[in-house]
Amino acid sequence: MNATPVGALLLCRAEPDDVRRQVRLLRENLLLAPAGEGWSVIVPEGRPWVDGGEAVDAVLAGWAAAAAVGTDRPVIALWWDGDRSGFTLVSGFRRPVGYVWLADGTPAGEDEAMRTFAARLGLDPVFDLQALEPLTLPDPESDAHARMTALAAVLARTGLDLPEGLTPGQPADWLRAAARERGAEHLAWSGWRDAVEEGALEPWLHGPGARVLGTAQLAAGLPLTAWALRRRSPGWAAAGALLIAHGALGLTYARLRTSEP
Repeated sequence: MNATPVGALLLCRAEPDDVRRQVRLLRENLLLAPAGEGWSVIVPEGRPWVDGGEAVDAVLAGWAAAAAVGTDRPVIALWWDGDRSGFTLVSGFRRPVGYVWLADGTPAGEDEAMRTFAARLGLDPVFDLQALEPLTLPDPESDAHARMTALAAVLARTGLDLPEGLTPGQPADWLRAAARERGAEHLAWSGWRDAVEEGALEPWLHGPGARVLGTAQLAAGLPLTAWALRRRSPGWAAAGALLIAHGALGLTYARLRTSEP
């Protein structure tokens, strides 16, 4: 691992066109690039885990939750620091699942989490799971960097192909420079009005279930945002704000539909 190995990547199981508008709602400066067939990679430009003093895994878990809500696609947060490495998978409104390795590669997660990870991503229950299971076993020859590389190799079977230089285990500055060199698209927050005008929230406003979904999103977003503000967690605050925005607009749209002649 690098001497200053703090870094992170977000892997979204969707093409960039399906990710772009929704991920902008994270209100963070991000770099977006294709990462193989049916995958996109997001490189954070900010470093709240450094500037804000919050653990990188907590920040990325919140961002993954917000991105998964926005895109309705599975999102994997890969993260690492000087002591640990790991991943968090968020899919829909289900409980996030993740795994952690210590810097020397010692497994520090539950075997069941890896099986749940494989099932939610639709990985092959035999061959892919057999490739993942060694990652939960002690191996003095594999440090945390090797574990993350092996995880990416399994995901490559589903079409993931990370751009050159975007290697798990590299520091954040390296990742940002590599993403820019590969022509990654810069995404910046431009305000809620622009988000609405660009149609970023449109997929959440249509259909007969808009009222039910809006209520559920508000019910989840309000306490999540309150908890995140108490904890000063920017990642989970972004997830909560996104849920509140989707829920409020969904209910507004449902109310307008019922008032139409």
